[in-house]
Amino acid sequence: MKKVILSLAIVASTFALGQKKQIKKAFYALEENDLKEASKQIKEADKLLAGKTYLLEPSLLEKFYLLKGLDLLGSGKVEEGAKVLDKLNDLGKQKIYRGKDADKNKVYFVGKAAADASGISGLKEKSFTPNPEFKKMISTLVNPSLQAVSKAAIDNYNNKKFALAGKGFEQTYQLLKATGNDDKQYLYNAGLSYIYAKQNNTAIKIFKDLIHTGYTGVKTTYTAKDKNTGQTVTVDRATWLLLKNNDQYSDFKTNISKSVEEDLYNTTAALLIEEKKYDEANAIVEKGLKKFHGSSKLLSQQGVIYAKLGKNDEFINNLKEQVKTNPNDALAWYNLGVLYAKSNQKDEAEMAYKRSITIKPGKENKNAYLSLAYLMMGDDEKFVKEYNKLINKKGGRAKAEKMLKARRERFKKALPYAEKMYELDKQDINAVGLLKSIYRAIKNKAKYKEFKQLEEQMSK
Repeated sequence: MKKVILSLAIVASTFALGQKKQIKKAFYALEENDLKEASKQIKEADKLLAGKTYLLEPSLLEKFYLLKGLDLLGSGKVEEGAKVLDKLNDLGKQKIYRGKDADKNKVYFVGKAAADASGISGLKEKSFTPNPEFKKMISTLVNPSLQAVSKAAIDNYNNKKFALAGKGFEQTYQLLKATGNDDKQYLYNAGLSYIYAKQNNTAIKIFKDLIHTGYTGVKTTYTAKDKNTGQTVTVDRATWLLLKNNDQYSDFKTNISKSVEEDLYNTTAALLIEEKKYDEANAIVEKGLKKFHGSSKLLSQQGVIYAKLGKNDEFINNLKEQVKTNPNDALAWYNLGVLYAKSNQKDEAEMAYKRSITIKPGKENKNAYLSLAYLMMGDDEKFVKEYNKLINKKGGRAKAEKMLKARRERFKKALPYAEKMYELDKQDINAVGLLKSIYRAIKNKAKYKEFKQLEEQMSK
């Protein structure tokens, strides 16, 4: 059979008629509950369209999105189906730009961005009111999938199958959004699930999107007590207001949940740090600090970033800001002490360490006692080198002995902090080894022998 060649105008006209015919057939089949036929017809229409949805007038386009979305859901493609159904919401929110293309085909672009991208001039802006019955239809038809996906997500989460839970919460969000309910709590749940699944980059993407949209997690819950049953019911605000006029209900209450926005910034920064994406992490922290000025959580994350990047001056300034914001932050004082010690600011380091152990004197802060002990002892490696030079040098013995005496005094100052560390954790071999060295230096032979033996036992 020879190939028939039609003019471009005839092809376009036939093409458009074919689309409309298939979509109308599919919609009729859906109304008759003939899902198999509806699926067949919408697949044919989709094939004819080949992505050129702008050729459909809005009233036909909404039918196409409805049918294609439901067909995808029916075939198990939840995410794809939900996203297509969500496009119905855009039809009511955005302007429709109408006109004709170079081949005289009528075109309908949803939103200014799509219209501008087309490059077609002279498009006229129109409003479109979607069919309200379609929204009800979507809610009814999507509900079984929504319930199943939501239950599976919760079950997977409770069974610690976090990757599956994350996927399920994402799908729940997409299905809800398709029905017109943009509840980002499910995306937040998905992000948390991916963290537990060790899929940091997926969680980061979700959390960054939530930050971009300004998600806070704040929700108002409306409750009332049914006098007949004694049960408290949760309803939407409109119903709650109506119930106030009904004598059957009492104890009307509202509950506003706490914002998670600061934690969202903090967690996202922590994940980026864990993935060694320090510049991205710092950008998140800086953005967060503009909104939550002086946040101890975000300042702490910024301190970690500066430490990882080796920016000691910035880290010191950051820690100063942290202790200014929260004077009882033992960790910030400890880190400040470490940096002061590194920069040979002994007095400042001693002050910072002591503030840290005053705030948190227990076992969890034992390293502050260790650091303070070493600070008191000074640079012992440097001492040994200088001492050995002097002791073997003619006329240097007297000076060497003086140095040794000064060392002994330094070690005596360090002793209380080392003893406190050992008292807090007697299984810490670092504390045992340190005390052994100190007792030897201050010539406490009995204690030196005791801790030498203890260190040997712990090393076995």
